[in-house]
Amino acid sequence: MRKHHTDKYESRYAGRTRVMRSSAMRDLMSLTARPEIISLAGGLPATDAFPAEVFRRITAEIGAENLALSLQYGPTEGFDFLKEDIAQVMAAEGTQIDPAHVLVTTGGQQAIDLITKTFIDPGDVVLTEGPAYAGALTTFSTYEADVRHVAMDNQGMVIEELETELTKLRGAGHRVKLVYVVPNFSNPGGTTMSLERRRRLVELAEEWGFIVVEDNPYGLLRFEGEPLPTLLSLDEHDNVVYLGSFSKIISPGIRVGWIVAPPAILGKVVFGKQATDLCSSPYNQLFVHGFVASGAWRDYLDKQRGIYRGRRDAMLSALGEELPRGSHWTVPEGGFFVWATLPGSLDTADLLVKAIDENVAFVKGEAFFVNGEGGRSMRLSFSAVPEERLQEGVRRLGAVIRDQIELLRALGLGEWPEDSEGEAMGGRRSDG
Repeated sequence: MRKHHTDKYESRYAGRTRVMRSSAMRDLMSLTARPEIISLAGGLPATDAFPAEVFRRITAEIGAENLALSLQYGPTEGFDFLKEDIAQVMAAEGTQIDPAHVLVTTGGQQAIDLITKTFIDPGDVVLTEGPAYAGALTTFSTYEADVRHVAMDNQGMVIEELETELTKLRGAGHRVKLVYVVPNFSNPGGTTMSLERRRRLVELAEEWGFIVVEDNPYGLLRFEGEPLPTLLSLDEHDNVVYLGSFSKIISPGIRVGWIVAPPAILGKVVFGKQATDLCSSPYNQLFVHGFVASGAWRDYLDKQRGIYRGRRDAMLSALGEELPRGSHWTVPEGGFFVWATLPGSLDTADLLVKAIDENVAFVKGEAFFVNGEGGRSMRLSFSAVPEERLQEGVRRLGAVIRDQIELLRALGLGEWPEDSEGEAMGGRRSDG
């Protein structure tokens, strides 16, 4: 077969392919599937805890009672019974919705894609957290959005920084279309937006005329602290579009998510979904319906919260023992992730290569920015790794970091605290 060293189709691709990029997490998946690697990279739920007997029962019921329905096309908007289930799930987080305002999607990622497709023309401005969910950044880039980051702290997006950016952009003749946030236990930061900032963000949406895209896949995975109202529940002017997913609270393999939006927006999004996949899988919708209707999802969530709390605590304890002084990290009250930042001139892209050689993996911080920031940071996921293995993974990571500091000190590169070498240096537990 003749080999081509250049892409002969280059001149035929759509212009948007030049800005498409792969997700850093997906790139790591095949590598971290190796059993010897302790993966602190993937944001995977602990599906091994799913009740097998419930799975078998629901599957059998679908086959016995709804076989034809499960194998046929379904409505683009999703089945009405599942929309009722979604309303029930959202009510558990204190948000009351009209099921008629729901569109069922093929996972949360499709929800992001459909909203972006509906609102964004090439060059339109999207403001998002910094760091931000890499899957959303990939979608925004695919639709050729002008993505700008707004700084975060331990209370989520800094709203004063958002107002400054809005003013600057208007002065330059730019209109902001969307502001994208993950307000609960953010991916990758693990932070939660404060109530005061939630209220102000919703106010700004009305004042400035943008849409808030509230992506909330982790909201029901709170294992300490007080729940906060969703942005959708605070919105009185129909400026918030809510994205939800069963990927984290049931299973990502089911590929069922949803959008809650005003009817006018929903009508446009439905057209976009028809052009994408006609409908989400009827079989998968029936499975989710069986799980929610049985009530088993509540006990399952309680079990998951306990698992994640223990794993979060194991990771935080290990970070305190293994990371060098000058490091800091977030302390999430729920979700899957810790965001850690290292001292000095350490680069987590370089560290990742060395870490994989030592059979531990994470996601480098720059994957969560479009502008090259995040070089000293990393996302660490505790959700899918047992506690002892988590601690061993952080131990390996700490050893790699200390070796790198030793090398940089020997080369006279960077400035380092006096005690940033040797045995466990007791990195600082931090909320920022």
